[in-house]
Amino acid sequence: MGMIDRGHLLTERRNPRSAGIDRLTVAEAFDVMNAEDAQVAHAVARCKAEICRAIDIVVGAFRQGGRLFYVGAGTSGRLGVLDAAECPPTFLTDPSMVQGIIAGGDTAIRRPVEGAEDDTEAARRVIDERGVDARDVVMGIATGGTTPFVHAALARAKERGASTIFLASVPRTEVPDDADVSIRVLTGPEVVTGSTRLKAGTATKMVLNMISTLSMVRLGKVHGNLMVDVDTRTNAKLVDRAIRIIGVETGLGRAESLALLRAAGGRAKVAIVMHRRGVDAAEAERLLAAHQGMMCHVLGEDGPHGAVADQASG
Repeated sequence: MGMIDRGHLLTERRNPRSAGIDRLTVAEAFDVMNAEDAQVAHAVARCKAEICRAIDIVVGAFRQGGRLFYVGAGTSGRLGVLDAAECPPTFLTDPSMVQGIIAGGDTAIRRPVEGAEDDTEAARRVIDERGVDARDVVMGIATGGTTPFVHAALARAKERGASTIFLASVPRTEVPDDADVSIRVLTGPEVVTGSTRLKAGTATKMVLNMISTLSMVRLGKVHGNLMVDVDTRTNAKLVDRAIRIIGVETGLGRAESLALLRAAGGRAKVAIVMHRRGVDAAEAERLLAAHQGMMCHVLGEDGPHGAVADQASG
């Protein structure tokens, strides 16, 4: 099998600013790395239009019962798995709603699996096994742009009618794709040549955070900037957070907020609607369902031009 020379790719080029990092003091090396990391947010900002398009597609999929799949290998796959795993406790989503697929399976989350990122048959197979269809969105993540596993998964997802998103840190002129949305966060050469777990990995985390978080905001799982759909079954910290959120939204003390949370079956959003609308849990659930989970609509808090007024102060 011929070996492809990837030396021309943006993520594989040498960074002149870190060329002598092995001869710097720790403090000097810190400054070099910190200065490189400081560029990441600007690179993400330049992709605003594409990221917003991706969010609109994901929200549309969720509203029709579809799912979001992140697909990647190595660091990219692990970051996808991480973002997917954080959605249920933060937004009370079903674990199937956002899923991370990593080349090599769960074993690859902790250690590399030989040849996994080149296994195109496995990529097509996992898309079939997950039952991907036209309601779903598959987002391929390949910072260097060339990962065969990712491209094969996207191709199979497209064959099955799913919407597709591609995220890379190289220009399309270097590595093309035919995804519905192509996000190219150009973070430039890494401090350690080719180590895309650095700036490119940081950019990936930022983009995934935006896509999942803002999609959930659009679904009403955040009110103001409060995590009103937090999963209180997970741990004591999240129960405490729910109590504090209820207190902010209702003006009740901790004991009363806890009692209200319990009456609402552990759901902070339901508890707030119960108190603010003077209804029982069943009616609060009905009101939320009638307004697609948007608490702002249930409470009549639409602002100018349909914007949601921030009611975090109660």
